[in-house]
Amino acid sequence: MADRTRTELVDLAAEAYVYGYPLVDDLSMVGRSLREGFGGMAAEPFNRFAHSEHLADHRTEFVSVNNDTVYSVAQLDLSGGPLRLHVPGTGGAYYVLQFVDAWTNPFAYVGRRATGTGEGEWLIVPPGWAGSVPGGLRGVIDAPTSVVTVVGRYACDGPGDLPRVRALQERLTLTPLDGRPHRTGLPAPEPGVPEELRFFEELRVWMADFPPSAADQAYQDRFQPLGLLEEGPSPYVAAAPDLVDALAKGLERGRARVEGVSRAGTGGGAGRRPGSWELDPHFFDYNLDHFGVGTVDSPQWRIADREASYLARAVAARIGLWGNHGYEAVYAQTFQDSEGRQLNGAYSYLLRFPEPPPVESFWSVTMYSTPDYRLVDNPAHRYSIGDRTPGLVHAGDGSLTLPLSHDRPADPAHAANWLPAPAGDFRPMLRLYTPGAAVLDGRYEIPVIERVEG
Repeated sequence: MADRTRTELVDLAAEAYVYGYPLVDDLSMVGRSLREGFGGMAAEPFNRFAHSEHLADHRTEFVSVNNDTVYSVAQLDLSGGPLRLHVPGTGGAYYVLQFVDAWTNPFAYVGRRATGTGEGEWLIVPPGWAGSVPGGLRGVIDAPTSVVTVVGRYACDGPGDLPRVRALQERLTLTPLDGRPHRTGLPAPEPGVPEELRFFEELRVWMADFPPSAADQAYQDRFQPLGLLEEGPSPYVAAAPDLVDALAKGLERGRARVEGVSRAGTGGGAGRRPGSWELDPHFFDYNLDHFGVGTVDSPQWRIADREASYLARAVAARIGLWGNHGYEAVYAQTFQDSEGRQLNGAYSYLLRFPEPPPVESFWSVTMYSTPDYRLVDNPAHRYSIGDRTPGLVHAGDGSLTLPLSHDRPADPAHAANWLPAPAGDFRPMLRLYTPGAAVLDGRYEIPVIERVEG
């Protein structure tokens, strides 16, 4: 450390935070899933699916949770060998199983868009595995890390459709290929590390156990002066005061960098029309090295600058952990009306779609309060609205107008199309499942929200 100034160490620690935040955040959520469960799903051990038994509502404690699909999530431990994944057929209904490595890279998809909706089995194999693949499988999914998260989303058309989805969930299984035991938890950081250095201790331990791609490995070698590459006993149990100070200041600076981009939004920029929706189909393009089943291996879906991808990955983990590539689903949000004013339940608004959004699966608009981004309790028990909502009233020209307001509209047609808002500030989110080409290439413009005056 003597050959580096304190300023250089702080800068390096900030870079390490941005680089390592996705790994620490991801594995912290993996650990929570194993111990406590999350998002209405019970805790389950490695290699077993946890299932949501109902659509999310205002009681669901998860940021920006969707109200379109029912979740099935499994944390995989491949340290003992491959797993067989059995997927039931859905008869054409939308679903997706998204595979995410420990660094939050989405690296494979099984589902309607990627592989169809027929029944089948897949083999999920750990890094470097060279065994024999059994016959009768649909294919092999190569995992970049030995711990993987599988995020399953099943389209559900309301409470009456839940029995169909539950039957599918029960037939979604994972089986060890050779029956060998797997570990029962994540590698543990060393006890005795001060709380202010816990992030770097977790990063040190988990980087060693879940190495990234060769290109990222070369980049992370720069963090050697911070003690992040030390093996054996933790260098942070009795770290020198100068190093502790540099790490603490670097963490604060790195966190501010991630939070600053998160708050700025993903689709901003000078010259945008007031009230424009933030929509970025390439928000999750930070995976540069692992393209498996169901992914699109094309420069169009890779961030060109590797170092820029680290910040993009950290921001995505902060505000959209385990999000899909844009070709699977796109999410758009807005905080303002057509005059650039913050959306607030003290006013009434109209969102008019001259024609349906261009999607191959389905679309919806979901209401969230701000700043916590939770679903909104309301007397209609309606949290989202879209092309699968029964009883919507279209105009004679085929257009669809959605009233957004805290109070139920008096007009029957507007009441049928009403998306309830909170009394205070709110943010709607438009979800486009399997978006069409016009969404992906930027030709589609989402209508702005108009405030009803008077």
